[in-house]
Amino acid sequence: MSAPFADADPLPDLSDLTPMVRRLPARAVPMRLSIVLRAIFSVLALGAIGMFASPARAEAPMRLRGDVTARGDVLTLGDLVENAPDSARARPLFRAPALGATGTIQARRIVEAVAAAGLGPVETGGRGQISVLRAARRVAAPEIEAALKRSLETTFAIDAKLLAIRLDGEAPVLLAPLDLDGQATALDVSYDPRTRRVAALISLGERQASLRVSGVAVELREVVVLNRALARGDRVAEADLALERRPREGTPPDALTVPSPGEVAQRSLSAGTVLRAGDTAPPELVARGEMVTLVYDAPGISLSMRGISNDAGRLGATVSVLNATSKKVVQGTVVGPARVAVGPAAPQRQASAAANPMIR
Repeated sequence: MSAPFADADPLPDLSDLTPMVRRLPARAVPMRLSIVLRAIFSVLALGAIGMFASPARAEAPMRLRGDVTARGDVLTLGDLVENAPDSARARPLFRAPALGATGTIQARRIVEAVAAAGLGPVETGGRGQISVLRAARRVAAPEIEAALKRSLETTFAIDAKLLAIRLDGEAPVLLAPLDLDGQATALDVSYDPRTRRVAALISLGERQASLRVSGVAVELREVVVLNRALARGDRVAEADLALERRPREGTPPDALTVPSPGEVAQRSLSAGTVLRAGDTAPPELVARGEMVTLVYDAPGISLSMRGISNDAGRLGATVSVLNATSKKVVQGTVVGPARVAVGPAAPQRQASAAANPMIR
C-alpha cells in the first residue's frame, strides 16, 4: 500500500511575497471633559470681569473739587463735584459770583444740595469751603484809550498818533464775559475842542457789556530826548538821542525836534532831558593858541600863511589870529579844522564849508 498524500502537489515557495496590511480609517478622538469645562469657565470669567469693570468705574465715590473758576452765571454739579454721574453733571446748584469777583461756598451746603438731588454721598476731603472765581475779560485803560482815539480820528479828524487820553478818576476797567472777544468800540462820543474834554460809552458786542468814561485829550509833540547823561564837552552820538512823544503843554517851546548827532554838550545834561536850543552845539574847529592856516582869496590872488589863533571858534565863528610872519593880529572866519579865512572871500568860504559836511 502506498504512502498517504504521495501524489499531492508540492507547496509553493512563499518567501518572496510581502504581507498585506489592512489600514483602518482615522477616527476623531473626543476631547476630555475636563478640558471642555476649563474653556467654558475661562469664557464666563472674562465676561464677568467685563460686566463688573464698568460699574466699578461709574460707582467711584464723588469728591468735592478744590477751588474752581466759573465761566458762566451758574455753578453746576460737575463744576463742584468730581465723578458726578453723567446724567446729573449739568444740574445747576448755585449762582456764580459777579464778573471778576471771588466768592466761597460752604462744603456742607454742597453736600446737602447733592443729597437733595437724590445722589450719593460726597467726600469733602476735610475741606470746610471752596473758593469760586468768576472768569471775565478785562478791558483796561490802554484798550479804552485806543477805542477813544480811533473814534476821535474818525469823527473829528484828529491825528491819533499825536494824541493821548488822560482818563478821569482811577484806571477804569470794563468787565465782560469771556465769549465777548471782539474789539472794544467807543459809542456816543462827545468832544469839546476848546477844553479838549471827551466822553464816550465803551462797548463790547451789541452793547452786551459797556462802561461810560470821560477824560481829557492831550496833544503830543515829538521831541529829542537824551538816552544817557552827558558832561560838558561830550560829543553826542546818534545812539544818545531818541524821539519821544511828550505832552505839548509840558515841553519847552524851543525843544529840539530833529536829532543832531556829532554836536557837543554845552553843559551837563542828565538822561531823559528834553534837548533845547543851545544845549548842544557844533564842535570847535579852532582851539585857542592853536597853529592855524590863514587863507586869503581874491580875484586872481590866493595866499596862505601860518598864524596862531587867539580865540576858540566853531564853524562860522569870528576869531583873531596872530600872523606868525608879520606879528600882526587879523580877524578871520573859521571855515574848517584849523583854517581861518581873511579878506573879502571869507563869507563865501564859510558858506562853502557849511555846504560841505566833510569839512566838519
